[in-house]
Amino acid sequence: MTSHRRSGLVYAISAYVLWGFLPIYFLALAPANAFEIVAWRVIFSLGFCAILLTATRAWRLFGALLRNRRVVLTMGLAGALIYVNWQTYVLATINGHVVEAALGYFINPIVTVFLGVVVQRERLRPAQWVAVGVSIVAVIVLAIGYGSLPWIALILAFSFGLYGLIKKRVGGQVDAVGGLTLETMWLTPVAIIQLIVVAAMAGLTFGTVSAWHTVLLVGLGVITAIPLLFFAAASRRLPLVYMGFIQYFAPFIQFLVGVVILHEAMPPERWIGFGIVWLALLILTVDAVVAGRQSRTVAELT
Repeated sequence: MTSHRRSGLVYAISAYVLWGFLPIYFLALAPANAFEIVAWRVIFSLGFCAILLTATRAWRLFGALLRNRRVVLTMGLAGALIYVNWQTYVLATINGHVVEAALGYFINPIVTVFLGVVVQRERLRPAQWVAVGVSIVAVIVLAIGYGSLPWIALILAFSFGLYGLIKKRVGGQVDAVGGLTLETMWLTPVAIIQLIVVAAMAGLTFGTVSAWHTVLLVGLGVITAIPLLFFAAASRRLPLVYMGFIQYFAPFIQFLVGVVILHEAMPPERWIGFGIVWLALLILTVDAVVAGRQSRTVAELT
């Protein structure tokens, strides 16, 4: 492995490990409720992005993005989807559903494949169809185990899957910092209204609990932006197959946090459901590896 790929591997693992331990970070923000946390996350992410743009002297490039109406509107839609994702995830974490949230990110790659068929009219390979079918069986088993559809997991998977599709529309035009800046700019009015409502109904915790609590709330901007930057750096250095394997680090860590640290219930039917999901992911991953090798072989022969 070249030093270029080794550094990419470090960046990728760092990004997904940070994402994996997010539940612990959010739980450390108690007694702040989920709506206050997400609102501050939006505002402080925008502030941190402004610092990064200043430090990297990238305001001129960002100004070019602002003049591109298509990019700005696309990132507005992406912002709406990531807001749904963030709010659902924090609500799930605070209310003791970390395992179900992890499930959402486990099934996200399968949902992305499914959305590719529905939205982009992509043709799936037989193994991909099998993976989609197996994941549907898993959702049915988990629905029986939970007593209802695992809505948290489905909302997280579909919101993030659609977010990815929307981001593809702007492709290489928007970097990680510029994208997060545009998304949080769109969401800042929503965050301000959310803070006003929380202040009126429950009272804000920012600056009222302890200095450490305030620092953690401000740190929401850093903990949001840094993994994105690591992920962007890894994507430039690693093949997609590597990224495909490493993407499971985050939900696996989240799953362990939920089961081992937070002691969330895992009756047999949930273990069976998760086992079926992992089988679907194994099929999807093996298919991706085989397809990648075949495409390289064809490229070498032509």
